[in-house]
Amino acid sequence: MAWPPTSSGISGIKTQLKQIQSDATTLASSAKSDFPSETSAITSSVNALKSSVTALPSSPSAAQIATATRDAASVVS
Repeated sequence: MAWPPTSSGISGIKTQLKQIQSDATTLASSAKSDFPSETSAITSSVNALKSSVTALPSSPSAAQIATATRDAASVVS
């Protein structure tokens, strides 16, 4: 998944976010009892990404893109 998805713009990012949230929720539910700290960190990272992506206007500034990119990187790492 390329970041940002240039062919589908901000709406594409928001669509991808829904899939990321769904996958993270499934993962956290499955692994919570064995890895409580790690699943909490994943949930927190996804929530930060959701906040930054939801705040993106249709023509985001470089700073807004940088924030969303940073938050996406924290979900991956």
